[in-house]
Amino acid sequence: MLLYRKRWNLSSNKTDTMRVTKVMKELGMHEYRDVGVEIVGHVAVVEMQRPPYNYFNVELMNTLGQIFEDVDKDESLRAIVLAAQGTAFCAGADFNTPGGASRDVYPAAARLFATHKPTVAAIQGPAVGGGLGLALVADFRVAAPEARFAANFVKLGIHPGFGLTHTLPRLIGVQKAALLMYTGRRLNGEQALAWGLVDELVDQSQLRAAALKLAGEIAEAAPLAVVSTRTTLRHGLFDAFRDQVRHESDEQTKLLATADAREGVLAVTERRPGRFIGA
Repeated sequence: MLLYRKRWNLSSNKTDTMRVTKVMKELGMHEYRDVGVEIVGHVAVVEMQRPPYNYFNVELMNTLGQIFEDVDKDESLRAIVLAAQGTAFCAGADFNTPGGASRDVYPAAARLFATHKPTVAAIQGPAVGGGLGLALVADFRVAAPEARFAANFVKLGIHPGFGLTHTLPRLIGVQKAALLMYTGRRLNGEQALAWGLVDELVDQSQLRAAALKLAGEIAEAAPLAVVSTRTTLRHGLFDAFRDQVRHESDEQTKLLATADAREGVLAVTERRPGRFIGA
């Protein structure tokens, strides 16, 4: 049942901004930059709005963390749909702006693993690098056939990040995770479904509705029991993520100083294979 529905985005128009602020205060939430929030019944639809690729930086990650924490505090909200505008779900870190690839991204991302409401990711396009890591924050992933999944860090000459060395093998097994991370291979939607990386594959036109349907099904169950069960199933995940990203960050810092990393970023930017020299 649809209890209430409110939609807002930040606007440059003063009147709209005042109305948006009023609505947010009524719901006990904050103003969010580059993210829209829609409340549908007991579900919060959280939409990243940095199209077309939704590259993340520390600010965006902290914004998502704040929203997840706000949803946690609202007892009327029982699940989250994490979605994105544009052609990509998230194409990874924003290497072109200050702080885009900062170590501070990972403590911000850890906030997402510390919250308690079940999350369904609606993945319409590429989830690459750290964007794949963001998709694995969710409990479930609903994807369109056009979705693409890659842990392409070795193509950039660096170590995997965003906790993927823990979350990816936890989901699909060590062998398949190693294959993706050693090669940077990309999976399409059908392959991701077969590998267990995706839970449902639906037509692009039905993606948001399917994710919302799954989240709504979760929200119909007893909320205390759902959170209790989720806590048991994800026991130790926050601590493991936090510890893993510390190691990943150290490895990335070392490798970012190499010629291979400089070549990798350039090669990806120029859409060509990297010419790596092992130095």
